[in-house]
Amino acid sequence: MVNFGQRDDAPPAAAGGAPLGATVGQGGPADPSAPLLQLRGVGKRFGPVHALIDVDLDVPAGQVTALVGDNGAGKTTLIKCVAGIWEPSGGAILWNGRPVQIRSPKDASALGIATVYQDLALCDNLDIVQNMMLGHERLSLGLLDEISMEKTAKQTLSDLAVTTVRSVRQTVGSLSGGQRQSVAVAKAVMLEARLVIMDEPTAALGVSQTELVLSLISTLASRGHAVIVISHNLNDIFRVADRIAVLYLGRLVAQGAASEFDRQSVVDIMTTGASARLGNGNGGEPAIARGTTGLED
Repeated sequence: MVNFGQRDDAPPAAAGGAPLGATVGQGGPADPSAPLLQLRGVGKRFGPVHALIDVDLDVPAGQVTALVGDNGAGKTTLIKCVAGIWEPSGGAILWNGRPVQIRSPKDASALGIATVYQDLALCDNLDIVQNMMLGHERLSLGLLDEISMEKTAKQTLSDLAVTTVRSVRQTVGSLSGGQRQSVAVAKAVMLEARLVIMDEPTAALGVSQTELVLSLISTLASRGHAVIVISHNLNDIFRVADRIAVLYLGRLVAQGAASEFDRQSVVDIMTTGASARLGNGNGGEPAIARGTTGLED
């Protein structure tokens, strides 16, 4: 069932000055039946600008959740809150049903959250092994354990069915766009990420490289990882997404199984905040978004 927006009677996310959640590693036992990541009433303000408003989002393990919205809808702001770049102004973040507070990228990494940004953050002058192990190098008798690191890199790429790389010792600068995406994702998986966030993973890629990346996304989900994909390419979204969540002017106005949407309904919601095609009960009128939209995607 597609859910539209928030309940009219929902209490303010930060009413009474409630804390965002417990610090990482606290907050009671995990709930194995809960989605891996849950956002409840999450908001983000930059002075008078409301970039996110009362966002509720579920991200189950083993599924691909597509986060879509027009430019300025709040997509980048949302993933930066999850990745620990910015701390939400209100609301709660739950990990396996347990409240947590993500104050830094280190906190996010400790939980098992990895973000693959559009620029990939790879070093072109280093080879694949060096990039994948960067910051996590292994030592043996005070020296780099090159054999162990190379075996780990090869095994991780093999597990993800990445077969187009000629050698793990070739420099990343010599790789295609799809291969570079594969290396960035493999690094996240090697570091035991349970949630992989991918920002525009197929942007500026050719047909064959796009196929490689989409296949990689499907492989991640089949291995039990939760995946959030941000993309403007609806063809790619409907190829790999199990769930779709739509942001409009800082609000998450619809989310549900991908099978319950079609391309036109997603475009309608992205541009007006509603879609008569989905029978959301408001005659297709645009949803009213309180506050001001953010400055980022």
